[in-house]
Amino acid sequence: MQGTVDGFNYGLVTPLVAYLMACLGGALGLRCTTRSMRVTRSWRPGWLALGSAAIGSGIWTMHFIAMMGFTIEHTPIRYDWLMTFASLAVAIVMVGVGIFIVGYRGARGTALFTGGTITGLGIASMHYLGMAGMRLDGQLTYNTLTVAVSVAIAMAAATAALWAAGQIRGFLWSVGASLVMGLAVTGMHYTGMAALEVHVHGTTDPASGGSPAELLAPMLIGPLAFLLLAGVVVMFDPLMVTGQPADVPLDRKPGVPAHPEPPHRTRHPAAHHSPHHTRRTLVHRRSRTPQNR
Repeated sequence: MQGTVDGFNYGLVTPLVAYLMACLGGALGLRCTTRSMRVTRSWRPGWLALGSAAIGSGIWTMHFIAMMGFTIEHTPIRYDWLMTFASLAVAIVMVGVGIFIVGYRGARGTALFTGGTITGLGIASMHYLGMAGMRLDGQLTYNTLTVAVSVAIAMAAATAALWAAGQIRGFLWSVGASLVMGLAVTGMHYTGMAALEVHVHGTTDPASGGSPAELLAPMLIGPLAFLLLAGVVVMFDPLMVTGQPADVPLDRKPGVPAHPEPPHRTRHPAAHHSPHHTRRTLVHRRSRTPQNR
């Protein structure tokens, strides 16, 4: 039989909290991406890796906070822990690939399109892999067109956010980009949920399982703690704490990573003279040398 799906069991509480978590992960990740474009190569991989983990964890946490309000009539919902955390790993890895492309190639042209596409596919993969980790007395089916729309939203949101990160226009610019990214990612989640249909078998007692909040809350402790730690790292810049050199000057086009300039070699002033000038100097010196008799 057709199962009645309710995605707002707690009203607007879960969508709003989920949106805030998506914004938090996006803000931290985009700030780290922006920071990576302003440092030397030795520091860049660390900032990009931290940004990838922050965005991936924020999106994953957003998804499962939203799922706390998701119920299906006539069947309890359980979650496969292995599949659930595999979706977190997929999100971090695929988002990381996209961010590293933009971090090293710049947030423009082919690099931006490729990075945004991979990041968006990572967001969508996390969502549908997380949905595959649900265990219930029924079968899940999806509307193909609505799924395609949700994937397109994820790709567009990721591309826009990475472009904004590459502009390097200050903290408020990153916050604005994260608000847009959070809205798009949350919209992608609920668009994907709108594509869902559940066919319940009706062979299990609906009261046999715990509530979604009781099942998911323990899983969220680790990612939430990581986001808190990432926030502390972003607030207290490691470069300033360890006394490392300041940012590389941004005398370049927006969206292109800064690279440290090679040290200039000290050249003798005579090296700047033209060959013609050098030849005249040698002739002048020879004319003043006494001739051998």
